[in-house]
Amino acid sequence: MLVSSEFSKERNRVFRWLILGCLLIMLMVMIGGITRLTQSGLSMVKWEPIMGALPPFSEQEWNEAFELYQASPEFKFYNSDFELTDFKKIFFWEYLHRLLARLLGLVFIIPCVFFWVKGYLDVKLKRRVLIIFVLGISQAIIGWFMVKSGLVDEPHVSHYRLATHLITALLLMIYIFWTALSLKYETTERNHPAARILKWFIVLVFLQLIYGAYVAGLKAGFYYNTFPKMGDQWVPSGTGIIFKKEGGIALMENPVLVQFIHRWLAFLILLFLGVFWFKRSLNLLDYQKRALQVLTFLLVFQILIGVLTLLYRVPVSLGVLHQFGGMMVLLTAFYFLYTLGKRSVI
Repeated sequence: MLVSSEFSKERNRVFRWLILGCLLIMLMVMIGGITRLTQSGLSMVKWEPIMGALPPFSEQEWNEAFELYQASPEFKFYNSDFELTDFKKIFFWEYLHRLLARLLGLVFIIPCVFFWVKGYLDVKLKRRVLIIFVLGISQAIIGWFMVKSGLVDEPHVSHYRLATHLITALLLMIYIFWTALSLKYETTERNHPAARILKWFIVLVFLQLIYGAYVAGLKAGFYYNTFPKMGDQWVPSGTGIIFKKEGGIALMENPVLVQFIHRWLAFLILLFLGVFWFKRSLNLLDYQKRALQVLTFLLVFQILIGVLTLLYRVPVSLGVLHQFGGMMVLLTAFYFLYTLGKRSVI
């Protein structure tokens, strides 16, 4: 069973620090979603990790920032009618997104130095903290690599880079969350028969999240805003022609097929989760059943929000809620996996 390990004040402080990091990453992903949905992501055309922490203050500074944006492909192709007031609106969300990234760095580094000096971190935890630091730096670099793809010739961020940026953020969140769990709890079971099934479930969830990023990057959510059929058909019209012209790569680059895969992969995941409910030989304990119940509720809720997001043509509120739901499903799945008995005590 899952039991509490000795939980000293020192460990409790490190635990809360790690959970705060998880929450900030979730908030950052959600603001990133708002940035995407409001078409704000290419408003800041320079990456200044230090000086960029301060926004423009004077009218001259705003005009200089606007002039840089006016030289970008996005302004030339789509927003040539923008005035300074319009620019300020989209600048806000991208600036907030980058500011939160800097805040996350400070929230990680400052307490980390304190805990390290005070001796709260043992050798294993120090190693994990260093991995978190490397993942965080890599995530920042990948973020700029993504934005840069839309600043060269065409104002389109590569959906592959967008997916990479999202998945690396989620991997960082999960690694921090798993480390936090191992601080507070230890498990006394090993090799639970449900663990292997759950790992495949998590693989499917990650695949679905990747396709969610593809949908966002390709603006596939604006095609076929009907459900359950796509228009009048279950399979989008012209699918055969699409494959003939584009080949297998259409499964990742054609917005209609990407939306088709994303919508039905959700129900495949739901069916896969049913294995835990109907396979009695798994012998889940009460606390494991509770984790399964929460996971099932969140997954059904996530699917319903996804359908509404599609039907209402991706409003910002539903789009961000859908993104939040995806993260909650992922975190709950990993918590469920932890309860199944991976022994990992720091």
